[in-house]
Amino acid sequence: MYNPHSRSRQFDLIAFDWDGTLFDSTKIIIRCIQEAVKDVGGQAPTDEKAAYVIGLALVPALAHAAPDVPAEKYPELSKRYSHHYVKQKNDLSLFEGTLEMLSQLRSQSFKIAVATGKSRSGLNDALNTAALKDVFHSTRTADETAGKPDPKMLLELMEEMRILPSRTLMIGDTSHDLLMAQRAGCASVGVSYGAHRGESLQEFGPLFIAKSVQELHQWINEHG
Repeated sequence: MYNPHSRSRQFDLIAFDWDGTLFDSTKIIIRCIQEAVKDVGGQAPTDEKAAYVIGLALVPALAHAAPDVPAEKYPELSKRYSHHYVKQKNDLSLFEGTLEMLSQLRSQSFKIAVATGKSRSGLNDALNTAALKDVFHSTRTADETAGKPDPKMLLELMEEMRILPSRTLMIGDTSHDLLMAQRAGCASVGVSYGAHRGESLQEFGPLFIAKSVQELHQWINEHG
């Protein structure tokens, strides 16, 4: 059996995106975006267009997904999205193998964190739902730092834990995640089972693109 302790470690901090990377919420988020846009009189975006904005901060995401909705309606649009999301948030679940992967990484003394486009209240709700409140060493959300692909949340995590960019790995399912890592000077790994397709992630130079949590876990064991 492979022994992850038999080689030198490449990374000390692993930062994960949330939706579409650890949490299987992509289809519900797409549906909530579409319903919110229709509620304020806009044309519902396609699944592909709605999926593209996942990972961005809420208002910029909704504005991009609904270019025909005027800016004065953005607050109402945000409220309608939250309304639909809250109704379905208990339907969300972790991808299979996520808890086992995170538990093992912690036991191997990796620092693990979350860098997400969700709000602080939204992430706290999700962490409580998934019984993950004490698993992560630290978390950052778009409303308390800056939305992706701005590197601020990653830079803050590294500063807090005193870990260099060269020793930090960002893992996410969107181009916004990988571009954020690039701008922060960090390595990245993409996952193709979330919002963005694997080929759209390639241009940002990820070290690997995983097709499942199990494949991601194996790669970290062998290369992390």
